Amino acid sequence: MAPHVPCGTASATAPPSPRVGQSPQLPMADPAAPAAPTAPAELLALRERIDAIDRELLAALNRRAAVAQQVGELKKREGSVAFRPDREAQVIDALKRTNAGPLRTESIAPIWREIMSACRALETLTRVAYLGPAGTFSELAALGYFGSSIQHVPCANIDEVFRATGAGAADFGVVPVENSTEGVVARSLDVLLTTPLFIVGETSLFVRHNLLRKDNSLHGIQAVCAHPQALAQCHAWLSHHLPDVERRPVTSNAEGARLASLDPALAAIASERAGSEWGLHVLAPAIQDDPHNRTRFAIVAHPDHHPMPRSSGHDCTSLIVSVANKPGAVHDMLVPLKRHGVSMSRIESRPARSGQWEYYFYIDIQGHPDDPVVGTALRELREACEFFKLLGAYPVDVH
Repeated sequence: MAPHVPCGTASATAPPSPRVGQSPQLPMADPAAPAAPTAPAELLALRERIDAIDRELLAALNRRAAVAQQVGELKKREGSVAFRPDREAQVIDALKRTNAGPLRTESIAPIWREIMSACRALETLTRVAYLGPAGTFSELAALGYFGSSIQHVPCANIDEVFRATGAGAADFGVVPVENSTEGVVARSLDVLLTTPLFIVGETSLFVRHNLLRKDNSLHGIQAVCAHPQALAQCHAWLSHHLPDVERRPVTSNAEGARLASLDPALAAIASERAGSEWGLHVLAPAIQDDPHNRTRFAIVAHPDHHPMPRSSGHDCTSLIVSVANKPGAVHDMLVPLKRHGVSMSRIESRPARSGQWEYYFYIDIQGHPDDPVVGTALRELREACEFFKLLGAYPVDVH
């Protein structure tokens, strides 16, 4: 008697199972069905060439990694550091100058930063502190500058980034210092005045703010959570689309995204990466008031662990100075720069909090103290100041 077949497990027209040792019969092709598309022979040949080039690239990258390991062993014997921003800037600048295309020149830096990051990680993982949690623009800046082969050290606020780096819990810190729309990040400048850390690099990031929420609707939003800078950078959009909704400042945009993931009544302003990290919908992309909105980040390190970068040929020198509160003092401070033809690219003032209406001036100049003209101008400028602190000299981030 034939075995009973449970209902739904087979149909009356199902083909019989093959006997042991017998190959299963394949269904007959429908002659009326369209043929599966096949790539032309020329396309297949090009793909084979790409595959061969990829294999050559991988072999070359491994040869480079092997040499980088030898360099790392020499550095260990000499007691020098693994990461040299001046050296990496020179490598990238040289490749940009020799690039014959069709690869775009602006693609060179991110490609080679990843290559150098992977090679550096063979020696040691670089620990990088930044304003967390995961998904912040500070994290994106850290990844863009150091590459993805790093050890992440997310911090709750800017002060903690400085503390972690100063205490040796991180090799480097990444802190925002200036936004193209809202100006300086005051807390970063204030901490730079007193910290022993100094600036060894900079990077700038195109900031694209998105409105994120757990529910895929603008209806019922009670508050928008974001860093105060982000709330200010999206003022016009929020005033037009959510005029009666509370704007709630939090420590970071990614923290706002985390809070929005817990409460459907909250929305956040953050990156797409933060939205993916916390499972949020993008209700409105690119809501920043300035379509060219950028934020500049400083890379800080402890001088006991990392030397000041050498001149790369395209550098910025940052300093903090103050002068006596008397007529013409600021003018006299700037005379040495003019006399020696040194260009000042930025000057910001912050109150000294002495109660005497005194100010500290944060100045960026073009060039490196090792450049004779710049070095002479800085010595004369120091003589004209009551307070002088060299914040660092480092390769300029060029876009």
